[in-house]
Amino acid sequence: MGKAYMGKILNVDLSSGSIDEEIIPDEVYRNVTSGIGLAALLLYQRIPRDADPLGPDNVLAFMSGLLTGTGTWFSGRWMVAGKSPLTGGWGDANCGGTFSPAIKRCGYDGIFIRGISPKPVYLCIIDGKVEIKDASHLWGTDAIEAEKLITAEHAAPRVRVAVIGPAAEKKSLITGISNDHGRYAARSGLGAVMGSKNLKAVALAGKAKVVVDNLDKVKALNASFKKWLKKGPNIISSGGLSFIGRFMRVSPIAMAQSGDLVKMAMSRFGTISSNVLSSENGDSPIKNWRGAGFRDFPISSHANNLNPQRIIDHEIKKYHCYNCPLGCGSILRVDEANLKETHKPEYETCCAFGALQLNNDMNSIYRLNEFCNRAGFDTISAGATIAFAMECYEQGILTKEDTGGLDLSWGNSEAALALLDKMSRREGIGDILADGTRKAAERIGKGSEHFAIHAGGQELPMHDSRYDPGFAVSYSLEPTPGRHTNHGYQWTEMFALHRIFKKLPKTAGLSTVKSKYKNTKDKNMLLSTASKYMQFINGAGVCLFGVQMGGKLDVPAYTNAATGWSLSPEEYLKIGERIQNIRQSFNVKHGIVPRHDFSLPDRACGNPPLEAGPMRGIKLDIKSLQDDFLSSMDWDVNTGAPTKVKLNDLGLDYIANEIYK
Repeated sequence: MGKAYMGKILNVDLSSGSIDEEIIPDEVYRNVTSGIGLAALLLYQRIPRDADPLGPDNVLAFMSGLLTGTGTWFSGRWMVAGKSPLTGGWGDANCGGTFSPAIKRCGYDGIFIRGISPKPVYLCIIDGKVEIKDASHLWGTDAIEAEKLITAEHAAPRVRVAVIGPAAEKKSLITGISNDHGRYAARSGLGAVMGSKNLKAVALAGKAKVVVDNLDKVKALNASFKKWLKKGPNIISSGGLSFIGRFMRVSPIAMAQSGDLVKMAMSRFGTISSNVLSSENGDSPIKNWRGAGFRDFPISSHANNLNPQRIIDHEIKKYHCYNCPLGCGSILRVDEANLKETHKPEYETCCAFGALQLNNDMNSIYRLNEFCNRAGFDTISAGATIAFAMECYEQGILTKEDTGGLDLSWGNSEAALALLDKMSRREGIGDILADGTRKAAERIGKGSEHFAIHAGGQELPMHDSRYDPGFAVSYSLEPTPGRHTNHGYQWTEMFALHRIFKKLPKTAGLSTVKSKYKNTKDKNMLLSTASKYMQFINGAGVCLFGVQMGGKLDVPAYTNAATGWSLSPEEYLKIGERIQNIRQSFNVKHGIVPRHDFSLPDRACGNPPLEAGPMRGIKLDIKSLQDDFLSSMDWDVNTGAPTKVKLNDLGLDYIANEIYK
């Protein structure tokens, strides 16, 4: 055991029932940290290239972060990784709550599960005792109720549970894994992998402690950050956010997004602060990415009903993830939706079930979010799939006969809820849609593929790549495509990476809006740096929102203090780059050509351009954007694969030799 990390993992084979601990050498942590880095290294080695994502050879890794348990602010993220059944390549998902420290309290940095159980089971690790327990009585139970039942079985409130819902049991490819009664590691379809293994849950409780090299230094870094976090009054309001969004929409001058704005908006509202900001400025995609706010979804109406202040008026308690000083989550009581206790929907959920479907009924969004949390759906993919179905219905590709009598007209929230229920049970049209838009379009045909908005099989997030071309790069070239948590131009502004990496250019505070669409060397340097840095962050188990605080959270300094290492920020960036190259190499090993197989749909690139709204007339030069990013990453411009030279430079010779035979 080193400092900050536990130095071992647990391997479980559900087919044979075998369980064994494995010591991980110290140099491995130095090379890839823990979290997503350790998962990437081991899963690249252990999942064979022809493995069926829903078969016994796929390995599902539950990971804590390197800094979890060290006292570092924002270090409560846990990750799950494996071969994605949604994309056929590298898959991972990231979540907050309280599950990450539970992994370490059991004495492990990660739990690696392979095989398929002959019957429903759950993995239980309580005070050092590891058991594979029968879960027949839990199978079919929704995720929230199953977590309550498992906790009650052990009569110990400190038991932390990661669990799937009924939709994941039925192997819907757009399902995730829940903890803390509805917090989700949602993306990549890894809930379906868990369901395919007949694994209902992982329940953890332990007493192991994390050793920290310099706790005083960690506390000093925390005190400095918290002083900034609490500094000044919080003057942000729903009206203020709406005004900022309108100003951004009409002004020819663009203002860089600052850590101070993120601090105020997130501490008051959480991610729903984007409900009005993004709908006003064009960041929110509308009507399955073909609509415009003024014409199809009036912003004034949207701002009225999806207003973040109205949402938090239902708040009965705020909550913080483990070791988080911000506390962006909350529990609501919404009597109008018959919900006595429900998680506040995130922005992505509000947009996916709102603007994307032309649904302005917030009460229905509360209900849709609660249904997803219980059934196990990724709200981004589920909302996008229903929007796809609505467009197919509008175009006559789907009829009432096909939908089982559902009127899938735009904005019909009751039909959306009924369709979601069918998807969770794989009933009728729900069976066709349960695996996301790519699979649905393959099954429906008739030109429906033009309405399937995904990259590599994963539905795009609720940030319009036409508004932020940096997201166009991230959605199409990152190892997990269609993800907004790696980088975009907005993110590089919030990251303020020049404060950590002194040789980087500083983002201009003011610029012209038109300049956003001009590709420059500095922009590509910032995007590629963010791509690498976020993998170091995911190895550390640190939250994206902490990183978005204008560079005030110095994660390299925290890592040195916790581990006793004395690495420079640039050396940590090299670790992030190594992790990123392993993840992308996983895709190549499994037969994916990233640049081709993860290409963006025409709509997401502005082809044809919209005729109205903030994104009117915008058409991205996607080839140039991709060429420049791939060059800055030292990845092959034609394929998107890491070059042999780059892999050798990162000490990944064995990978280079395998994929360049």
